[in-house]
Amino acid sequence: MPQSSSGLIRYLFCGRRERRRLSMQNEIHYLTDPCTGDVCCRIRHSSGLEIRVAEMPEFSTAYAQFSTRFGSIHRCFRENGKTVFLPAGTAHYMEHKLFEKEDGDIAVRFDELGAACNAFTDFDRTVYHFHTQRGFDKALGILLRFVMTPYFTERTVSRERSIILQEIMEMLDDPASQVFNQLLRGMYHTLPLYPDVLGTPESIMEITPELLRQCHRIFYHPQNMVLCCAGNVSAKQVLAVADRFVKPVPLPDAETVFLTEPDMPVQNRVSQRMAVGKQQFMIGFKSRPLSGTARLRESLLCSLTLDLLTGSAAPLCQKMLHDGLINDTFDTECFAGDGWFAVLAEGESDDPQAVLDAICTEAERVLREGIDETLFSVLKKAAYGDSILGMNDPESVCTALTDAFMWDCESPYLRTQLLASLTTEDVCRCLRERFRRDRTCLSVIAPAPL
Repeated sequence: MPQSSSGLIRYLFCGRRERRRLSMQNEIHYLTDPCTGDVCCRIRHSSGLEIRVAEMPEFSTAYAQFSTRFGSIHRCFRENGKTVFLPAGTAHYMEHKLFEKEDGDIAVRFDELGAACNAFTDFDRTVYHFHTQRGFDKALGILLRFVMTPYFTERTVSRERSIILQEIMEMLDDPASQVFNQLLRGMYHTLPLYPDVLGTPESIMEITPELLRQCHRIFYHPQNMVLCCAGNVSAKQVLAVADRFVKPVPLPDAETVFLTEPDMPVQNRVSQRMAVGKQQFMIGFKSRPLSGTARLRESLLCSLTLDLLTGSAAPLCQKMLHDGLINDTFDTECFAGDGWFAVLAEGESDDPQAVLDAICTEAERVLREGIDETLFSVLKKAAYGDSILGMNDPESVCTALTDAFMWDCESPYLRTQLLASLTTEDVCRCLRERFRRDRTCLSVIAPAPL
């Protein structure tokens, strides 16, 4: 990552990729999966918008996702040399308000077409999406127009606060949300992975129409966005609609700014009491972040390593279940993005510290005694098969196209190739680097006293 002498990491607002020089013509390329022969059309639109289309005419439904690299972590940027700090929850607030126009809620327009529309905000992105079996061109036109045309007034922005405040209060009462948010506070010093994507009751009071308009101009620029479609739709259809509704606009002189994140967690244990029947926990193994194809490969490697270490077929999982240390709520995942990378394990337990110790001890044992080659082969083949099957579903394909853009991967078909390249030596390296006992944080939600 580029780093300045002041300890700041700066990203161009449109991600790590260089700002593209706009062409008057659309650039069209075709990407092919060497394992399956699947084809994706990739278009660099004359506006700077990236378009990715997977034609799957054998399906009756078409899916579309229109996404921007603007999420809850984007809390600080510079424009024309001036630094702007955003209140927590700004990206999510924007998502809500774009659905409201002067003539009413845009969702009604989708309903009239028989299309299902929704949106979500994550740490690194906001995604607006719909699926339909008819009227795709009209629905896509509505999607592009409403996302790219802001309508923010003092009255509408103020009215939304009570709605989002209710979401925040529900999140604060949800143990699953709290055990995760608490873990992020325990692991990360400067990276704004917390407060929650929704923001706080105090922060949303600071969001104004002027601030939303500025953020829309910067982060909803076509060069910072991607349109992905899959299913019963053609690239020709999508391009024709994009030509009508997405036009070139001046590129802002802006960059997002993050403080350098230390390697070690803030603390090794965080806890609070809530109304739960059994202790809930989440374990985080913090490690160095990666970008692009390297991040995707490492994420796949970590997921495979987790299956080897703690999956349902692993000896450790069977022993912890037998001993009553965990139950069927136990789960694991790799949590990675721009500036962060962690391995997570969560569930219910009377002794969460013992679960953490057991995972660390098992990682050390596997490194010492060697990897079960048979189990590795079985799990790798299963992961490979799941990856292939996932690309037979239009909704999953549409998400894969979006993910590839967000992770700066040229092709959405890299997953199967990277899975095939994983070795037991990779797993050993992963255990040494990604499962370090000194970089753990344990988050616990304990039952409140009766």
